Amino acid sequence: MTGPQRPAFHEGQILAAADLSATVQYARGAAVRHALHLHEWGIAEGLALVTEARTDPLTNARYAEVSVEAGIAVDGTGREIVVVDPVVLRESDFEEVNGADQPTDEPYPVFLTAADQEGAAAPRADACGAVAGRTRVEESYRILFGRLGDERLVGEQEPPAVGAAPADPPVRWLVLLGYVRWTEGHFTGVETAARGVAPRYAGVRADAVTARSGALTLRTHRNAEEGEPAVVLSGGDAPSLVFGLYQGGGSVAPLMTVAANGNLTIEGSFTGRMPAGSTLVTSGTATDGMLLPLPPGVTPEQIADGRVVLHTHLTPRTPPTATASTLHSVVESAVDGDRRVRCRVRLYDPLATGGEVVETPGAVDFLVLAAVAATNGGG
Repeated sequence: MTGPQRPAFHEGQILAAADLSATVQYARGAAVRHALHLHEWGIAEGLALVTEARTDPLTNARYAEVSVEAGIAVDGTGREIVVVDPVVLRESDFEEVNGADQPTDEPYPVFLTAADQEGAAAPRADACGAVAGRTRVEESYRILFGRLGDERLVGEQEPPAVGAAPADPPVRWLVLLGYVRWTEGHFTGVETAARGVAPRYAGVRADAVTARSGALTLRTHRNAEEGEPAVVLSGGDAPSLVFGLYQGGGSVAPLMTVAANGNLTIEGSFTGRMPAGSTLVTSGTATDGMLLPLPPGVTPEQIADGRVVLHTHLTPRTPPTATASTLHSVVESAVDGDRRVRCRVRLYDPLATGGEVVETPGAVDFLVLAAVAATNGGG
């Protein structure tokens, strides 16, 4: 077995067309191997489906003119597909594929695939006067309409083997651009996803990512937009990992920070999955009729289906009295099935005229303990 063959030349060598073609082929092979094995295939830039409102001059019906934006994709064979200018989708091309379908609200997939064609350079005579072939190949593309459900074909495509030569058309690789809606002979709109399948975007394969500036940033858009999330890993004198939102000036307002010593600081509340046997606790003071709170991270659904067992402890509080001689006794101190406190207190002042017993709502100090059942696999 041999590796890639790199052309080499020497002084006085007579170069044939095969030698020059080998040089081009070697460069293409290196680019393909890089795209295939250091990156994930997909849309790299642009290529979105966009619409512009139009009116049918015959029926006055409103419809949408659909275009593919200029952009670049890398397909699963490692080949670049470059769309230099926006392309208007032709309704006649759609009708050739799907025109016989019954009316439907389901959107149809739109694909991009590589296609070669002869370049613009004209043939020219060789040294012996014969007319040689064209000296350019245009690496072009085709935009295809699929049938309903054809978007599943994208996930079924198999990439070439390691070291495979660059694939040229007619080898076809489908890149999903999006979906179009079709009503009464016209496009009426576009969708970015349908039936659980959306366009795939180019990515990178790497076990280590380093930053020259000392701070590595991950964000969801190409530009830093206010209100969008970002993750910043920074070194320097105070290393930290920060998750936050971009502010107007391009800085990130922290929502969660992990310091170099392991300290975690969060701006919001903290919830998480509770392992079997763990407990969460909350406490406070409640008056008669109040609903006891659940510990953070515990939901009523977890209690209702038995994943979490709830324990409560109440301690009646001494009520304020009008006189030092007033006596009190707790008539009721309990929690019902809805976690509502029932607390009633009777007050009696033996020195007061009439000696009347008064019953009033009371207050309790509560402790709520939630225990994760050991048989539920961790909640």
